[in-house]
Amino acid sequence: MKRLLLLSLALLPMAPLPAAAHLNPAEHGSFAAGFSHPFFGLDHIFAMVAVGLWAALLGGRALGAVPAAFVGAMLVGFAAALGGMPLPFVEPAILASVVAVGLLALMAVRAPVPVAALIVGAFALFHGHAHGGELGEAGAASFALGFALATALLHGAGVAFGLGFARFLGSEFGRGAIRAAGGLTALAGLWLAVGG
Repeated sequence: MKRLLLLSLALLPMAPLPAAAHLNPAEHGSFAAGFSHPFFGLDHIFAMVAVGLWAALLGGRALGAVPAAFVGAMLVGFAAALGGMPLPFVEPAILASVVAVGLLALMAVRAPVPVAALIVGAFALFHGHAHGGELGEAGAASFALGFALATALLHGAGVAFGLGFARFLGSEFGRGAIRAAGGLTALAGLWLAVGG
């Protein structure tokens, strides 16, 4: 019973959130607007937590390298958007990232760390480009710092859930819980893609 309660508490942050508008940088500051930005899109939340879940399954160097690759490539995508460089299919690629990374976790794909970093980095370009396209009146540097920190925290939540599942549920059952969470993420991505 205790393990079930801990699992429920761990999954609570992944529950659907009510819709909310992005913070206005003029009222709240560019950093706050950037920091809040990833939390107002379920596609961003699911993808970033899934990256952490997959990194937890990979273990070792992947725990830091895979999320860092996402954040770094996301900043490159952000800079590309600010520079006026077009990137086709941004929204479909973001939704695809939710499904794909969720499936990678579900199937417990054991990719080498550089390959895993390359996969999540490719998706992160689109996430960053979307952030750049929605900059509005915010100052670019502080907005970028805000959403990069929020993204890292969401990755950290995914890693923490994954490591927590393994610790509190036991190694094999914990891996199964991480994989199930990845599968739920992939399903959520499909639901969002179909108009959820």
